[in-house]
Amino acid sequence: MTELVVRAPGRVNLIGEHTDYNDGFVLPAAIDRELRISYRRTDDRRVVLTRLDEDETLAFDLDAIGPSGGSWIDYPQGVARELAVEGIAMTGLRGTISSTLPISSGLSSSAALEVASAWALSAQHPPPIDPMALAKACQRAENRYVGVRSGLMDQFAVVFGRPDAALLLDCRALLHEGVRLPLERARLVICDSRAPRDLASSAYNTRRSECEDVVRTLQAAGEPVAALRDVDGPMLERHAHHLDPIGIRRARHVVRENERVRAVVEALRKGDLLGVGRLFAASHRSLRDLYEVSSPELDALVTLAEAVPGMFASRMTGAGFGGCTINLVAPEAVDRFAADVHAGYLARTGLDADIQAVSLATGAGMA
Repeated sequence: MTELVVRAPGRVNLIGEHTDYNDGFVLPAAIDRELRISYRRTDDRRVVLTRLDEDETLAFDLDAIGPSGGSWIDYPQGVARELAVEGIAMTGLRGTISSTLPISSGLSSSAALEVASAWALSAQHPPPIDPMALAKACQRAENRYVGVRSGLMDQFAVVFGRPDAALLLDCRALLHEGVRLPLERARLVICDSRAPRDLASSAYNTRRSECEDVVRTLQAAGEPVAALRDVDGPMLERHAHHLDPIGIRRARHVVRENERVRAVVEALRKGDLLGVGRLFAASHRSLRDLYEVSSPELDALVTLAEAVPGMFASRMTGAGFGGCTINLVAPEAVDRFAADVHAGYLARTGLDADIQAVSLATGAGMA
């Protein structure tokens, strides 16, 4: 049988953190760090995959998908279950998974595995399903099977990535548009804190529940809202006395973060990198102080970045609890930025940060 290779990129989120599951706005971009599945189709219904980074082989049967088991094979299994619901024909396979995406770093390695699995499992290429429906099927796999109540942003970015633009997504209407970045003036640089991070067992699901509690309180007070997307600052403050201290903090972050997404898009279109920097800084403070998903390691990376000449903007990216920061850095300053931040971070934390300039990338497909 012919060997096939499917690739799926990671993603970085420029701004719009924890807004996707609140029906808000996000600005992700697919990047040139990716996951690949090299495989041969088989005549049976058995899916056997080997992760090269862990030298581990796991398997499942397309006709007998059992409950999730808490391992990485849950992602392809969950996707297979959702594809079956969609009526998409699938084939057995024997394959290997390789990746240049650091695992559990906030760059959507899980979404990349989900989308790549959908392509590999499908009997047709591309999978015979609308791209947005494919992204939503992969999201359902993560929500229902893996158990992480994530929004749509990660899977959307992995499916729709563009090599020439970030993607502004309205997570309620599912409308999206490209936003070009001034890459001749600012490179995207990722700083991986290499601090432990596990969303499935973290407070991620708790944050979503806290937001939903705020919405229910506002509804009980007579406000016509379906999600925090529908809430503005004045409405929130009118009802602040009804909300517990945690709920008001979470809601203030989401309401203001939605405003920041649109402000960053406007600043990028004007080429106002200093304005982008101010908005990134406000986002990071909000994620640290109001949403409480930053970490000492992420805070250290941002503080160190802010001291480097030629750095325009820095903030944590992804769900938090460890992971990465995203930075916009003048091309001529990238080497100094990497050296200074690496040395300072090692001195402060004892951890060896992985710092890389990345480029934009195309969404998932055959390699």
